[in-house]
Amino acid sequence: MTAAPKTATLPRPRAEDAFLRGARTPRRTAAVLRALVCAAAISGLSIELATTGAPLELLSRFTFQANVLVAGVFGWSLVRSWTGRGPVSPNLTGGVLLVAVIIGLTYHLILTDHSFGYSAAGTPVAPATGPRAVSEHLLHTSLPVAVILDWLLLTPARTLRLRFLPQWVLGSLAYLAFVLARGTLLAPDDGPRYPYPFLNVDTYGYSEVLAHAFALSLLLVVLASVLIALDHVRPRPRHRTRPRR
Repeated sequence: MTAAPKTATLPRPRAEDAFLRGARTPRRTAAVLRALVCAAAISGLSIELATTGAPLELLSRFTFQANVLVAGVFGWSLVRSWTGRGPVSPNLTGGVLLVAVIIGLTYHLILTDHSFGYSAAGTPVAPATGPRAVSEHLLHTSLPVAVILDWLLLTPARTLRLRFLPQWVLGSLAYLAFVLARGTLLAPDDGPRYPYPFLNVDTYGYSEVLAHAFALSLLLVVLASVLIALDHVRPRPRHRTRPRR
C-alpha cells in the first residue's frame, strides 16, 4: 500500500510582515504631513530673510533660530518616517515641542498686544503687512499648532523624561550667552544690539537682565514639566508604526 503524496504548503506569513504592510500607509501619511510642516517653516524663514532690512538682527532672534530647528528636526523625521526607520529621539522632538509652544504663547499673549509690542530700541512695532504678515502667521501660529498636532497624533506617547530638562534649559542659557556676547561685540552704531527689550543691557544693566533671564528659565522649567506630565497621560496615537528590521 503506497503512501499518499505530500501536498506542497506555502510558508506561513509572519505577523510582523503583515503589520508592516498595514502600517505602510500611516507611515507615508506621517512623512507627507511632516514634509508640509518642514516646507512651511522654510517658506516662513525665507520670506523673513527676503523682506527684512536687517538680516543679521533677524538671525539673532529666538523665533528664527527655533524655526530653523523645527525645519531641521521635521526634515529628519519625515525621512525616517518615509523609510520606515524608528522615530527621532524624544529629546529632540520634546525640545522642538517646547520651543514651538514658547513661540506661540509669547507671540499671542504679548507681541500681538501692541501696547506691549516694542522693538529692542523701545519703539512701537507696527503690524506686519503683505508677505511679512504671511511669514509671521506661519512662524508664530501655523507652525506651533502643527508641531503640537504632530506630537498628539503621530508621536509615541510616554517618551518625554525629566532627565531631558537640563539639556533644554542649557539650550536657553546658550541663547542668552549668545545674545549678551553679540550685544557686547557690536558697536552702538551697528543697529539694535539686543533682539528683545527685556535683554537690553543698555537699558536695564546686567543684574536686571540676568534676573529677567532667571525668571524666564523658571517659566521654561514649569512649562516643560507640564508638557512631560501631559505626555504621560495623553492617549497613544491610533496608528503606530514599527521600524523595519
